[in-house]
Amino acid sequence: MMISLGIAGASMLVMAVIFSYILGWANKKFMVKVDPKVEAVSEALPGVNCGGCGYLGCSDYALAIVMDNDPVNKCTVGGAACAKEIAGIMGVEVGDMVPLYAIVHCNAPLPSRLGLTRYMGEQRCASAHQVAGVQGCTFGCLGFGDCVQACNYDAIHIIDGLARVDYKKCVGCGACTKVCPRGIISVEGFREETIPVVACSNKDKAKDAKAVCNNACVGCKACAKESDLFTISDNLSKCNYDDYSSPKREEAMKAMEKCPTGCIYFMGMSVVK
Repeated sequence: MMISLGIAGASMLVMAVIFSYILGWANKKFMVKVDPKVEAVSEALPGVNCGGCGYLGCSDYALAIVMDNDPVNKCTVGGAACAKEIAGIMGVEVGDMVPLYAIVHCNAPLPSRLGLTRYMGEQRCASAHQVAGVQGCTFGCLGFGDCVQACNYDAIHIIDGLARVDYKKCVGCGACTKVCPRGIISVEGFREETIPVVACSNKDKAKDAKAVCNNACVGCKACAKESDLFTISDNLSKCNYDDYSSPKREEAMKAMEKCPTGCIYFMGMSVVK
């Protein structure tokens, strides 16, 4: 009996040594060499894995930078300092980096909404969006705060039923845009500290838009007549944010003054709206 156990133990030991050798050989043989720059770039990135750069996480973005020569300035959380550090690692120029911030394309607090009904279901925008007639405007902010829950930076809050962005905290990661069931939040480049924004998403004709909201864009084209920053599409005014610069501020302000419902105004760092 003891001899059998000894033989079995010895056999197991020999097999363990053999398999250890095989695994060690395979590890060296099939090891994929990773460019040390990938690790360096990963360490330079903030590691929050927000997805704002368009990749699943910071490690994926680091791989894309090193292996595919992706631009080094896509990390909105790390900002200019992060981009500069990565550019140094890669030996490239940072390039033009425009700050990105979220914009809520709705400007209707509860008192401005017409046809608002009492909603008794789950207090989430995703759930309320599935209910017909929960509020008159089918384009407007639902105000249950799915965007608030998604934001890791405490940069968006519900005030009087309307999502509002705190631009001192927003990093433009885009988490809020992904959870808004009505798609009324976008992330745009702010080429100036404040930019003119059309804070409405209603594409109904003027009569129908006015029937559900006091602040709705009515597609009157008054803004477009004052500034080429604005165009009308599907009964809704849209602003070309990429074309805005401080020299166009005066004509943008004239467009705002002409807006009959006041749905165009400046948003940004120095504005509380």
